[in-house]
Amino acid sequence: MTKQIISTDKAPAAIGTYSQAVKVGSTVYLSGQIPLVAETMELVSTGFVDEAHQVFKNLTAVCEAAGGNLNDLVKVNIYLLDLANFAQVNEVMSQYFDQPYPARAAIGISQLPKGAQIEIDGVMELPM
Repeated sequence: MTKQIISTDKAPAAIGTYSQAVKVGSTVYLSGQIPLVAETMELVSTGFVDEAHQVFKNLTAVCEAAGGNLNDLVKVNIYLLDLANFAQVNEVMSQYFDQPYPARAAIGISQLPKGAQIEIDGVMELPM
Protein backbone atom coordinates (compact mmCIF):
# COMPACT_ATOMS: atom_id res chain seq x y z
CA MET A 1 0.00 0.00 0.00
CA THR A 2 1.34 3.39 -0.98
CA LYS A 3 0.08 6.43 0.88
CA GLN A 4 0.35 9.89 -0.65
CA ILE A 5 0.01 12.85 1.68
CA ILE A 6 -2.18 15.63 0.29
CA SER A 7 -1.60 19.18 1.48
CA THR A 8 -2.41 22.68 0.32
CA ASP A 9 -1.84 26.16 1.67
CA LYS A 10 -5.38 27.02 0.51
CA ALA A 11 -6.77 25.16 3.53
CA PRO A 12 -5.71 25.53 7.17
CA ALA A 13 -2.50 23.80 8.17
CA ALA A 14 -2.94 20.84 10.50
CA ILE A 15 -3.19 21.88 14.15
CA GLY A 16 -2.19 18.42 15.39
CA THR A 17 -0.50 15.20 14.37
CA TYR A 18 -2.43 14.55 11.16
CA SER A 19 -2.38 15.29 7.43
CA GLN A 20 -4.99 17.35 5.59
CA ALA A 21 -5.70 14.23 3.53
CA VAL A 22 -4.18 10.88 2.62
CA LYS A 23 -4.59 9.24 -0.78
CA VAL A 24 -4.44 5.45 -1.17
CA GLY A 25 -5.07 4.30 -4.72
CA SER A 26 -7.99 6.37 -6.00
CA THR A 27 -9.46 6.91 -2.53
CA VAL A 28 -8.73 10.09 -0.56
CA TYR A 29 -9.39 10.30 3.18
CA LEU A 30 -9.95 13.91 4.23
CA SER A 31 -9.26 14.96 7.80
CA GLY A 32 -11.83 17.04 9.59
CA GLN A 33 -11.97 20.69 8.67
CA ILE A 34 -13.10 23.38 11.08
CA PRO A 35 -13.85 26.98 10.06
CA LEU A 36 -10.30 28.31 10.16
CA VAL A 37 -9.19 30.80 7.52
CA ALA A 38 -6.04 29.35 5.93
CA GLU A 39 -4.16 32.64 5.64
CA THR A 40 -4.65 33.71 9.26
CA MET A 41 -5.46 30.43 11.05
CA GLU A 42 -8.22 32.41 12.79
CA LEU A 43 -11.65 30.92 13.41
CA VAL A 44 -14.56 32.46 11.52
CA SER A 45 -16.67 33.91 14.31
CA THR A 46 -19.54 35.62 12.50
CA GLY A 47 -22.14 32.92 13.08
CA PHE A 48 -22.90 29.31 12.28
CA VAL A 49 -23.75 29.78 8.59
CA ASP A 50 -20.44 31.58 7.95
CA GLU A 51 -18.60 28.81 9.82
CA ALA A 52 -20.28 26.17 7.66
CA HIS A 53 -19.37 28.02 4.45
CA GLN A 54 -15.73 28.25 5.57
CA VAL A 55 -15.61 24.52 6.30
CA PHE A 56 -16.89 23.73 2.80
CA LYS A 57 -14.35 26.15 1.29
CA ASN A 58 -11.59 24.36 3.20
CA LEU A 59 -12.83 20.95 2.08
CA THR A 60 -13.00 22.21 -1.52
CA ALA A 61 -9.34 23.28 -1.35
CA VAL A 62 -8.22 19.88 -0.05
CA CYS A 63 -10.34 18.00 -2.62
CA GLU A 64 -8.83 20.10 -5.42
CA ALA A 65 -5.30 19.54 -4.10
CA ALA A 66 -5.98 15.80 -4.38
CA GLY A 67 -7.23 16.14 -7.97
CA GLY A 68 -10.96 16.03 -7.28
CA ASN A 69 -13.85 18.19 -6.14
CA LEU A 70 -16.60 18.11 -3.54
CA ASN A 71 -18.86 16.09 -5.84
CA ASP A 72 -16.31 13.26 -5.73
CA LEU A 73 -16.93 12.83 -1.99
CA VAL A 74 -18.74 9.56 -1.31
CA LYS A 75 -19.07 9.93 2.48
CA VAL A 76 -19.04 12.89 4.85
CA ASN A 77 -19.36 13.11 8.61
CA ILE A 78 -20.65 16.38 10.02
CA TYR A 79 -19.99 17.09 13.69
CA LEU A 80 -22.22 19.76 15.23
CA LEU A 81 -22.13 21.35 18.67
CA ASP A 82 -25.85 22.06 18.35
CA LEU A 83 -28.14 19.81 16.32
CA ALA A 84 -30.53 22.76 16.08
CA ASN A 85 -28.19 23.86 13.24
CA PHE A 86 -29.08 20.73 11.22
CA ALA A 87 -31.41 22.57 8.81
CA GLN A 88 -28.86 25.36 8.29
CA VAL A 89 -26.07 22.91 7.46
CA ASN A 90 -28.37 21.21 4.94
CA GLU A 91 -29.03 24.57 3.26
CA VAL A 92 -25.34 25.46 3.12
CA MET A 93 -24.35 21.99 1.91
CA SER A 94 -26.88 22.19 -0.94
CA GLN A 95 -24.93 25.18 -2.29
CA TYR A 96 -21.74 23.12 -2.66
CA PHE A 97 -22.94 19.69 -3.85
CA ASP A 98 -24.85 18.42 -6.85
CA GLN A 99 -27.07 15.35 -6.68
CA PRO A 100 -26.47 12.53 -6.09
CA TYR A 101 -25.30 13.63 -2.65
CA PRO A 102 -22.69 11.67 -0.70
CA ALA A 103 -23.61 9.33 2.13
CA ARG A 104 -23.60 11.34 5.33
CA ALA A 105 -23.88 11.32 9.09
CA ALA A 106 -24.65 14.34 11.26
CA ILE A 107 -23.44 13.85 14.81
CA GLY A 108 -24.08 16.03 17.83
CA ILE A 109 -21.02 16.41 20.04
CA SER A 110 -20.06 18.41 23.12
CA GLN A 111 -16.89 20.16 21.98
CA LEU A 112 -14.70 20.90 18.93
CA PRO A 113 -11.17 22.31 18.60
CA LYS A 114 -10.69 26.07 18.88
CA GLY A 115 -14.33 26.67 19.82
CA ALA A 116 -15.69 25.74 16.38
CA GLN A 117 -19.39 24.92 16.02
CA ILE A 118 -18.90 22.52 13.08
CA GLU A 119 -16.33 20.07 11.72
CA ILE A 120 -16.60 17.93 8.59
CA ASP A 121 -14.43 15.06 7.36
CA GLY A 122 -14.92 12.82 4.37
CA VAL A 123 -13.89 10.11 1.94
CA MET A 124 -13.44 10.93 -1.74
CA GLU A 125 -13.20 8.52 -4.66
CA LEU A 126 -11.33 10.07 -7.59
CA PRO A 127 -12.67 9.41 -11.09
CA MET A 128 -10.62 6.95 -13.10
